[in-house]
Amino acid sequence: MKKIVLGLLAASLLTGSLAGCNSKLNVPPTSSIDAASALNTSTDVQAALIGCYTGLQSGSSYGGYIQLMSDLLGDNGDEAFVGTFNDPQQAQRKSLLITNVFVSSIWINDYDVINRTNNVLANLDKLDTSAKKASVEGEARFIRALVYFDLVRLYAKAWNDGTPSSNPGVPLVLTPTTTVTEASKVSRNTVAEVYAQIFTDLTKAEASLPLTNGFFANRAAAAGLLSRVYLQQGDFANAANAANRAINTAVTSNKAALNANYADNFVSASSTLGNSSEDIFAIQFSSQSGTNQLNVFYSVTRRADVNILPQFAARFEPGDTRQGLLLTNSTATYTRKYDVLYGNIKLMRLAELYLTRAEANFRAGTTVGATPLADINTIRTRAGLPLLTTLTLDAILKERRLELAFEGFRLGDLKRNQESAFDPLTNTTYAWNSPKLIFPIPLREINANPNLVQNAGY
Repeated sequence: MKKIVLGLLAASLLTGSLAGCNSKLNVPPTSSIDAASALNTSTDVQAALIGCYTGLQSGSSYGGYIQLMSDLLGDNGDEAFVGTFNDPQQAQRKSLLITNVFVSSIWINDYDVINRTNNVLANLDKLDTSAKKASVEGEARFIRALVYFDLVRLYAKAWNDGTPSSNPGVPLVLTPTTTVTEASKVSRNTVAEVYAQIFTDLTKAEASLPLTNGFFANRAAAAGLLSRVYLQQGDFANAANAANRAINTAVTSNKAALNANYADNFVSASSTLGNSSEDIFAIQFSSQSGTNQLNVFYSVTRRADVNILPQFAARFEPGDTRQGLLLTNSTATYTRKYDVLYGNIKLMRLAELYLTRAEANFRAGTTVGATPLADINTIRTRAGLPLLTTLTLDAILKERRLELAFEGFRLGDLKRNQESAFDPLTNTTYAWNSPKLIFPIPLREINANPNLVQNAGY
């Protein structure tokens, strides 16, 4: 009987039965359901789409592990993991093991999310209006592209490291995994193939998504993610154009605007923190839904496992209000970005789009939408800093580093700008293209699938 399997190769773990149990316990497993009864109606497909967003809320995804582990791996002295968990320590030390639980859980969860999007995309014909079909397809493609972009950046060489058309990326799985067979043992596609699929999904998403869509993905989010991908590739002309489209769409259709105070993006007087006018796309959290692991690891009110080091604090100019989100007590300094227990995690803010447009225009020698100086001064004005009269690339990158600190951008920026990372315990510096700055393919996946080739150095 055809099943929908919730996760890549998950069915291989679901064999076995409970013999001799009372018939009341003999119920269908919750990890798989009959395809014939799962997605029959328009409502079913829309509910399945909500399940895709739910997957993003996992602590093993954008609930924290992706941002935490990538920032620690790319760190060069701004922060320090001082907690007792060994897995983040390995990232800080640039000594990841193939058995690292965080690395494995990111892979497992994200391929589960991909499989959810594939199930939605395979059942678009069940939607009862063309508007629903367009929106649902756009949202599913946006989510799949978002996940694949981070997977290929974490588990494969950077776009500017060697030859993308031959470097192994991650497996592209674009149809639902309903049962596990030999065909399920997929190989790694190349980095270039993964990027091509990301562009295919995002181009379709931008064309299909509505201008406004509540807190779900909308057209501005798709254009914004496209700008992020182009920037990672060093395609500055397209990055500027995509960022400009995202800004214009967000401002015109969603009344987007920078919050008056930088701290308003992260600070709340209660245990919740909702979306604001600055949010282009955020992961929603509440006491009933999602797991905010960034609150767990960063907040001084929780584990306080991440210390912010003097090097980072020294980057601020006098009067920079963003420095107000640093909290120093008698023992250490912490960021207050994740102090709200059920705070939404901001994956894309309007500030990022201004920074991307500024950098891309500056590098390309263009003025799409605004001059680079105007965009950077927009960011500086909100931070309480004086306007610049001239601009350099270093000044742009400094604003980006301060504005987006501890939000999961560090490793990607380090690699595209060919900077270096640092192990504080051994005083070892790692070049941007070191194999140590790439996640290993988890041992669990290598054991389950002999067609997966391990990354160099593991």
